[in-house]
Amino acid sequence: MSYVRPSFRHPALPTNELGLTSRDYEGSLSTLCSGCGHDSISGAIIQACFELSVPPHKVAKLSGIGCSSKTPTYFLGKAHGFNSVHGRMPSVATGANLANRDLIYLGMSGDGDSASIGLGQFAHVVRRNLNMIYIVANNGCYGLTKGQDSATADVGSVSKAGKVNRFEPIDLCTMALQQGATFVARSFSGDKEQLIPLLKAAIAHKGFAFIDVISPCVTFNNTPQSTKGYEFVRDHIEATGKVDFVPMKSEITAKYQPDFTHEVTLHDGSVIHLYKGDEDLDVLDRRSALTAIENHKEAGRFLTGLLYMEPENDDLHQTLGTTKKPLRDLNEAELCPNNYALQVINDSLR
Repeated sequence: MSYVRPSFRHPALPTNELGLTSRDYEGSLSTLCSGCGHDSISGAIIQACFELSVPPHKVAKLSGIGCSSKTPTYFLGKAHGFNSVHGRMPSVATGANLANRDLIYLGMSGDGDSASIGLGQFAHVVRRNLNMIYIVANNGCYGLTKGQDSATADVGSVSKAGKVNRFEPIDLCTMALQQGATFVARSFSGDKEQLIPLLKAAIAHKGFAFIDVISPCVTFNNTPQSTKGYEFVRDHIEATGKVDFVPMKSEITAKYQPDFTHEVTLHDGSVIHLYKGDEDLDVLDRRSALTAIENHKEAGRFLTGLLYMEPENDDLHQTLGTTKKPLRDLNEAELCPNNYALQVINDSLR
Protein backbone atom coordinates (compact mmCIF):
# COMPACT_ATOMS: atom_id res chain seq x y z
CA MET A 1 0.00 0.00 0.00
CA SER A 2 1.28 3.47 -0.88
CA TYR A 3 1.02 6.34 1.57
CA VAL A 4 2.18 8.93 -0.94
CA ARG A 5 -0.45 11.56 -1.71
CA PRO A 6 -0.97 12.06 -5.47
CA SER A 7 0.31 15.38 -6.80
CA PHE A 8 -2.54 15.85 -9.28
CA ARG A 9 -4.63 18.98 -8.72
CA HIS A 10 -7.92 19.67 -10.44
CA PRO A 11 -7.50 22.91 -12.43
CA ALA A 12 -10.86 24.25 -11.21
CA LEU A 13 -10.07 24.05 -7.49
CA PRO A 14 -10.96 27.37 -5.79
CA THR A 15 -8.11 29.44 -4.41
CA ASN A 16 -7.87 31.74 -1.39
CA GLU A 17 -6.36 35.22 -1.05
CA LEU A 18 -2.85 33.72 -1.22
CA GLY A 19 -3.62 31.89 -4.46
CA LEU A 20 -3.50 28.53 -2.66
CA THR A 21 -6.01 25.69 -2.92
CA SER A 22 -7.17 23.53 -0.03
CA ARG A 23 -4.80 20.83 -1.29
CA ASP A 24 -1.87 23.10 -0.42
CA TYR A 25 -2.90 22.77 3.25
CA GLU A 26 -2.89 18.98 3.30
CA GLY A 27 -0.19 16.70 4.70
CA SER A 28 0.66 13.04 4.31
CA LEU A 29 -2.00 10.37 3.94
CA SER A 30 -3.44 9.26 7.27
CA THR A 31 -2.47 5.89 8.73
CA LEU A 32 -5.12 6.08 11.47
CA CYS A 33 -8.00 3.60 11.60
CA SER A 34 -10.62 4.05 8.92
CA GLY A 35 -13.40 6.26 10.27
CA CYS A 36 -11.29 7.77 13.07
CA GLY A 37 -12.72 11.08 14.21
CA HIS A 38 -9.20 12.51 14.38
CA ASP A 39 -9.07 12.58 10.58
CA SER A 40 -12.18 14.75 10.55
CA ILE A 41 -10.43 17.18 12.91
CA SER A 42 -7.46 17.30 10.52
CA GLY A 43 -9.85 18.01 7.65
CA ALA A 44 -11.49 20.83 9.63
CA ILE A 45 -8.08 22.40 10.38
CA ILE A 46 -7.18 22.24 6.69
CA GLN A 47 -10.43 23.95 5.70
CA ALA A 48 -10.21 26.60 8.44
CA CYS A 49 -6.63 27.58 7.51
CA PHE A 50 -7.52 27.63 3.81
CA GLU A 51 -10.54 29.87 4.33
CA LEU A 52 -8.54 32.25 6.55
CA SER A 53 -5.69 32.35 3.98
CA VAL A 54 -3.16 31.39 6.65
CA PRO A 55 0.36 31.07 5.16
CA PRO A 56 1.34 27.45 5.97
CA HIS A 57 4.94 28.42 6.76
CA LYS A 58 3.67 30.78 9.49
CA VAL A 59 2.22 27.86 11.49
CA ALA A 60 4.07 25.75 14.06
CA LYS A 61 2.41 22.37 14.76
CA LEU A 62 3.23 20.82 18.14
CA SER A 63 2.14 17.54 19.69
CA GLY A 64 2.93 14.93 22.31
CA ILE A 65 2.31 11.18 22.12
CA GLY A 66 -0.85 9.33 21.11
CA CYS A 67 -3.16 8.82 18.13
CA SER A 68 -4.10 12.51 18.26
CA SER A 69 -0.45 13.56 18.35
CA LYS A 70 0.15 11.75 15.06
CA THR A 71 -2.36 13.95 13.24
CA PRO A 72 -0.09 16.99 12.58
CA THR A 73 1.53 14.79 9.93
CA TYR A 74 -1.78 14.78 8.07
CA PHE A 75 -2.33 18.54 7.71
CA LEU A 76 -0.28 21.62 6.79
CA GLY A 77 2.63 19.70 5.34
CA LYS A 78 4.54 22.94 4.68
CA ALA A 79 4.29 24.16 8.27
CA HIS A 80 6.88 23.78 11.03
CA GLY A 81 6.40 20.79 13.29
CA PHE A 82 7.69 19.22 16.50
CA ASN A 83 6.58 16.00 18.17
CA SER A 84 7.51 16.16 21.86
CA VAL A 85 7.69 13.71 24.78
CA HIS A 86 4.40 12.35 26.14
CA GLY A 87 2.47 15.15 27.87
CA ARG A 88 5.21 17.75 27.42
CA MET A 89 3.93 19.60 24.36
CA PRO A 90 2.96 22.74 26.39
CA SER A 91 6.58 23.27 27.52
CA VAL A 92 7.86 23.05 23.96
CA ALA A 93 5.10 25.36 22.77
CA THR A 94 5.96 27.89 25.47
CA GLY A 95 9.66 27.92 24.61
CA ALA A 96 9.02 28.19 20.88
CA ASN A 97 6.45 30.97 21.36
CA LEU A 98 8.80 33.00 23.54
CA ALA A 99 11.54 32.64 20.93
CA ASN A 100 9.35 33.62 17.98
CA ARG A 101 6.05 35.32 18.73
CA ASP A 102 5.31 35.85 15.02
CA LEU A 103 4.21 32.26 14.33
CA ILE A 104 0.76 30.75 14.83
CA TYR A 105 1.12 27.94 17.38
CA LEU A 106 -1.25 25.00 17.01
CA GLY A 107 -1.02 22.26 19.62
CA MET A 108 -2.59 18.84 19.01
CA SER A 109 -3.11 16.64 22.03
CA GLY A 110 -5.30 13.87 23.36
CA ASP A 111 -7.13 13.03 26.57
CA GLY A 112 -4.22 10.89 27.76
CA ASP A 113 -1.58 13.37 26.66
CA SER A 114 -3.36 16.30 28.38
CA ALA A 115 -5.59 14.85 31.11
CA SER A 116 -3.26 12.15 32.46
CA ILE A 117 0.52 12.34 32.11
CA GLY A 118 0.38 15.94 30.86
CA LEU A 119 -2.22 17.32 33.27
CA GLY A 120 0.27 19.51 35.14
CA GLN A 121 1.70 20.88 31.91
CA PHE A 122 -1.79 21.61 30.61
CA ALA A 123 -2.80 23.52 33.76
CA HIS A 124 0.23 25.80 33.62
CA VAL A 125 0.07 26.62 29.92
CA VAL A 126 -3.58 27.62 30.45
CA ARG A 127 -2.93 29.91 33.43
CA ARG A 128 -0.02 31.61 31.64
CA ASN A 129 -2.34 32.47 28.75
CA LEU A 130 0.12 31.42 26.06
CA ASN A 131 -0.98 32.71 22.67
CA MET A 132 -1.81 29.41 20.96
CA ILE A 133 -4.59 27.13 19.75
CA TYR A 134 -4.76 23.99 21.89
CA ILE A 135 -6.90 21.15 20.51
CA VAL A 136 -7.66 17.96 22.41
CA ALA A 137 -9.00 15.04 20.37
CA ASN A 138 -10.98 13.43 23.18
CA ASN A 139 -12.05 9.80 22.81
CA GLY A 140 -12.03 8.65 26.45
CA CYS A 141 -9.51 5.88 25.88
CA TYR A 142 -5.88 5.09 25.07
CA GLY A 143 -6.10 4.09 21.44
CA LEU A 144 -2.39 3.31 21.01
CA THR A 145 -2.35 0.80 23.89
CA LYS A 146 -5.51 -1.20 23.18
CA GLY A 147 -8.26 1.02 24.57
CA GLN A 148 -7.86 1.36 28.34
CA ASP A 149 -10.06 4.07 29.89
CA SER A 150 -8.48 7.52 29.99
CA ALA A 151 -9.00 10.20 32.63
CA THR A 152 -11.87 11.71 30.59
CA ALA A 153 -13.91 8.49 30.46
CA ASP A 154 -17.34 9.11 32.01
CA VAL A 155 -18.65 7.20 35.01
CA GLY A 156 -20.63 4.19 33.79
CA SER A 157 -19.10 4.22 30.32
CA VAL A 158 -18.38 0.69 29.06
CA SER A 159 -15.26 -0.02 26.99
CA LYS A 160 -15.00 -2.58 24.20
CA ALA A 161 -13.47 -4.97 26.72
CA GLY A 162 -16.72 -4.75 28.70
CA LYS A 163 -15.28 -2.96 31.73
CA VAL A 164 -17.38 -0.25 33.40
CA ASN A 165 -15.53 2.94 34.35
CA ARG A 166 -16.11 3.81 38.03
CA PHE A 167 -13.96 6.93 38.28
CA GLU A 168 -15.09 10.55 38.01
CA PRO A 169 -13.87 12.07 34.72
CA ILE A 170 -11.75 15.19 34.28
CA ASP A 171 -13.66 17.80 32.28
CA LEU A 172 -10.94 19.71 30.41
CA CYS A 173 -13.27 22.58 29.44
CA THR A 174 -14.16 23.13 33.09
CA MET A 175 -10.52 22.97 34.06
CA ALA A 176 -9.51 25.40 31.32
CA LEU A 177 -12.17 27.86 32.49
CA GLN A 178 -11.04 27.57 36.11
CA GLN A 179 -7.39 28.12 35.17
CA GLY A 180 -8.15 31.30 33.23
CA ALA A 181 -8.36 30.27 29.56
CA THR A 182 -9.52 33.21 27.44
CA PHE A 183 -11.27 31.08 24.77
CA VAL A 184 -13.01 27.78 25.52
CA ALA A 185 -15.10 25.67 23.17
CA ARG A 186 -16.26 22.09 22.76
CA SER A 187 -17.21 20.35 19.55
CA PHE A 188 -17.73 16.95 17.95
CA SER A 189 -15.50 15.55 15.21
CA GLY A 190 -18.59 14.56 13.22
CA ASP A 191 -19.88 18.15 13.08
CA LYS A 192 -17.60 20.12 10.74
CA GLU A 193 -20.20 22.85 10.28
CA GLN A 194 -19.66 23.75 13.93
CA LEU A 195 -15.97 22.84 14.26
CA ILE A 196 -14.58 24.84 11.33
CA PRO A 197 -15.94 28.23 12.51
CA LEU A 198 -14.73 27.47 16.04
CA LEU A 199 -11.25 26.76 14.69
CA LYS A 200 -11.26 29.98 12.67
CA ALA A 201 -12.29 31.95 15.75
CA ALA A 202 -9.59 30.25 17.84
CA ILE A 203 -6.91 31.10 15.25
CA ALA A 204 -8.01 34.74 15.25
CA HIS A 205 -8.13 34.90 19.07
CA LYS A 206 -5.23 36.47 20.98
CA GLY A 207 -4.42 34.37 24.03
CA PHE A 208 -4.94 30.72 24.98
CA ALA A 209 -7.69 29.21 22.82
CA PHE A 210 -8.82 25.75 23.93
CA ILE A 211 -11.09 23.41 21.95
CA ASP A 212 -12.11 20.02 23.36
CA VAL A 213 -13.26 17.86 20.43
CA ILE A 214 -15.15 14.65 21.23
CA SER A 215 -13.61 12.23 18.73
CA PRO A 216 -14.85 8.62 19.02
CA CYS A 217 -12.32 5.80 18.78
CA VAL A 218 -13.86 3.49 16.18
CA THR A 219 -11.65 0.57 17.21
CA PHE A 220 -11.75 0.49 21.02
CA ASN A 221 -14.47 2.86 22.26
CA ASN A 222 -17.42 2.92 19.89
CA THR A 223 -19.85 0.59 21.63
CA PRO A 224 -23.46 1.63 22.40
CA GLN A 225 -22.54 1.72 26.11
CA SER A 226 -19.61 4.09 25.60
CA THR A 227 -20.38 7.75 26.28
CA LYS A 228 -17.66 8.76 23.82
CA GLY A 229 -18.97 6.63 20.92
CA TYR A 230 -20.66 8.07 17.81
CA GLU A 231 -24.09 6.67 18.66
CA PHE A 232 -24.17 8.01 22.23
CA VAL A 233 -22.71 11.44 21.42
CA ARG A 234 -25.10 12.09 18.54
CA ASP A 235 -28.05 11.25 20.81
CA HIS A 236 -26.84 13.38 23.73
CA ILE A 237 -25.25 16.42 22.11
CA GLU A 238 -26.65 19.92 22.50
CA ALA A 239 -25.10 22.99 20.87
CA THR A 240 -24.95 26.49 22.30
CA GLY A 241 -26.20 27.66 18.91
CA LYS A 242 -25.23 27.67 15.24
CA VAL A 243 -21.84 29.33 14.94
CA ASP A 244 -19.99 31.09 12.16
CA PHE A 245 -16.84 33.19 12.04
CA VAL A 246 -16.78 36.57 10.32
CA PRO A 247 -13.39 38.21 9.55
CA MET A 248 -12.87 41.77 10.79
CA LYS A 249 -14.63 44.22 8.43
CA SER A 250 -17.09 47.05 8.98
CA GLU A 251 -19.69 46.19 11.61
CA ILE A 252 -22.84 44.27 10.71
CA THR A 253 -25.49 44.22 13.42
CA ALA A 254 -28.55 42.05 13.92
CA LYS A 255 -31.28 41.97 16.55
CA TYR A 256 -33.59 39.00 16.98
CA GLN A 257 -35.31 37.00 19.69
CA PRO A 258 -34.10 33.78 21.34
CA ASP A 259 -35.09 30.51 19.65
CA PHE A 260 -35.49 32.28 16.29
CA THR A 261 -33.36 32.12 13.15
CA HIS A 262 -32.15 35.31 11.47
CA GLU A 263 -30.46 35.77 8.08
CA VAL A 264 -27.50 38.14 7.75
CA THR A 265 -25.81 39.10 4.47
CA LEU A 266 -22.03 39.43 4.75
CA HIS A 267 -19.63 41.72 2.91
CA ASP A 268 -18.91 39.15 0.20
CA GLY A 269 -22.62 38.65 -0.52
CA SER A 270 -22.87 35.30 1.24
CA VAL A 271 -25.66 34.71 3.76
CA ILE A 272 -25.35 33.20 7.24
CA HIS A 273 -28.22 31.94 9.37
CA LEU A 274 -27.98 32.88 13.03
CA TYR A 275 -29.71 30.98 15.80
CA LYS A 276 -29.91 32.43 19.28
CA GLY A 277 -29.83 29.71 21.90
CA ASP A 278 -30.54 29.67 25.62
CA GLU A 279 -30.05 33.10 27.16
CA ASP A 280 -28.79 31.45 30.35
CA LEU A 281 -25.36 31.04 28.71
CA ASP A 282 -23.38 34.24 28.40
CA VAL A 283 -20.18 33.39 26.48
CA LEU A 284 -18.51 36.51 27.92
CA ASP A 285 -19.14 35.33 31.50
CA ARG A 286 -16.82 32.63 32.87
CA ARG A 287 -19.19 31.63 35.68
CA SER A 288 -22.09 31.33 33.25
CA ALA A 289 -20.05 28.92 31.11
CA LEU A 290 -19.12 26.77 34.11
CA THR A 291 -22.75 26.61 35.21
CA ALA A 292 -23.97 25.69 31.72
CA ILE A 293 -21.45 22.85 31.42
CA GLU A 294 -22.46 21.45 34.82
CA ASN A 295 -26.19 21.74 34.09
CA HIS A 296 -25.89 19.81 30.85
CA LYS A 297 -23.63 17.23 32.46
CA GLU A 298 -26.28 16.56 35.13
CA ALA A 299 -28.84 16.12 32.36
CA GLY A 300 -26.55 13.59 30.61
CA ARG A 301 -25.81 15.86 27.65
CA PHE A 302 -22.68 17.26 26.01
CA LEU A 303 -22.80 21.03 25.56
CA THR A 304 -20.92 22.01 22.41
CA GLY A 305 -20.08 25.28 20.69
CA LEU A 306 -18.39 28.42 21.97
CA LEU A 307 -18.56 28.33 25.77
CA TYR A 308 -16.46 31.33 26.78
CA MET A 309 -14.39 34.09 25.21
CA GLU A 310 -12.48 37.01 26.67
CA PRO A 311 -11.79 39.37 23.74
CA GLU A 312 -9.47 41.75 25.65
CA ASN A 313 -6.70 40.02 27.58
CA ASP A 314 -2.94 40.05 28.16
CA ASP A 315 -1.09 37.07 26.71
CA LEU A 316 2.20 35.75 28.12
CA HIS A 317 4.35 38.19 26.15
CA GLN A 318 2.43 41.18 27.50
CA THR A 319 2.53 39.82 31.04
CA LEU A 320 6.30 39.32 30.90
CA GLY A 321 6.93 42.54 28.98
CA THR A 322 9.06 40.80 26.35
CA THR A 323 10.54 42.53 23.34
CA LYS A 324 8.29 42.76 20.30
CA LYS A 325 11.20 41.65 18.14
CA PRO A 326 11.37 37.81 18.09
CA LEU A 327 14.24 36.50 20.23
CA ARG A 328 15.54 34.51 17.30
CA ASP A 329 16.17 37.79 15.43
CA LEU A 330 18.18 39.43 18.22
CA ASN A 331 21.94 39.64 17.69
CA GLU A 332 24.69 39.03 20.23
CA ALA A 333 24.97 42.69 21.18
CA GLU A 334 21.23 42.83 21.96
CA LEU A 335 21.22 39.56 23.90
CA CYS A 336 24.36 40.22 25.99
CA PRO A 337 24.10 43.38 28.14
CA ASN A 338 27.26 45.47 28.65
CA ASN A 339 28.78 46.29 32.02
CA TYR A 340 26.75 49.47 32.39
CA ALA A 341 23.45 47.63 31.76
CA LEU A 342 24.43 44.95 34.29
CA GLN A 343 25.28 47.63 36.85
CA VAL A 344 21.84 49.23 36.39
CA ILE A 345 20.19 45.85 36.91
CA ASN A 346 22.26 45.11 40.01
CA ASP A 347 21.54 48.55 41.48
CA SER A 348 17.81 48.05 40.98
CA LEU A 349 17.98 44.92 43.12
CA ARG A 350 19.78 46.46 46.09
